[in-house]
Amino acid sequence: MIRVFYGEDRILARKMIDRQLGADYEVIEAESLQADDMASVFLGVSLFGDARSILVKDLSANKDCWDILPKFVDDCTHNIVLWESKLDKRSATYKTLSKNKSVEFKEFKLAEDPNKKLVFDVLDTALRGDGAGAVKMCEKIEATNDPYMFVGLMVTQLVKKLQINNPRAANALKILAQADVDMKTTGLEPWTIVKMALLKMSSL
Repeated sequence: MIRVFYGEDRILARKMIDRQLGADYEVIEAESLQADDMASVFLGVSLFGDARSILVKDLSANKDCWDILPKFVDDCTHNIVLWESKLDKRSATYKTLSKNKSVEFKEFKLAEDPNKKLVFDVLDTALRGDGAGAVKMCEKIEATNDPYMFVGLMVTQLVKKLQINNPRAANALKILAQADVDMKTTGLEPWTIVKMALLKMSSL
């Protein structure tokens, strides 16, 4: 069985790798592999003839080896985990492997921040011109939320809007940048600065 692990939660993936492969396994950095090495990795036996446990890192980044991987899947009897930093699901190799029952894909996602949707709603309310509404939403959650983290999440959302050419995103980012400075250098309450920034954004 070949398992392909990918996703942003590297810590959880590492725990699952250790559970899957046991305490003693081979680690292969795929960047050092040549196409001629693939048979040795996936089909080669150990000195004692036992099935091997192998971790292969970032095989999909090595195009020559990744492209020929399907040739070795059906005959592979080793316990192998492919650990990918990135996985292109558009590639022909991925599409071929995903149809093979001898290959298992497992994505390790980072836990979704519960405040993400709230930040999105507050930001969109402000950008629609309803600064008062955005401020009221903040007042409901400021006792249980961190203002610095809240600003960081708003920046993330604005960067996404900037990438899709939202006309207000650039100016809104400048307002948040100044708010971030003010939170660190003035004596004003951080949430007060956040609310002021929202009001400024609502008038863009």
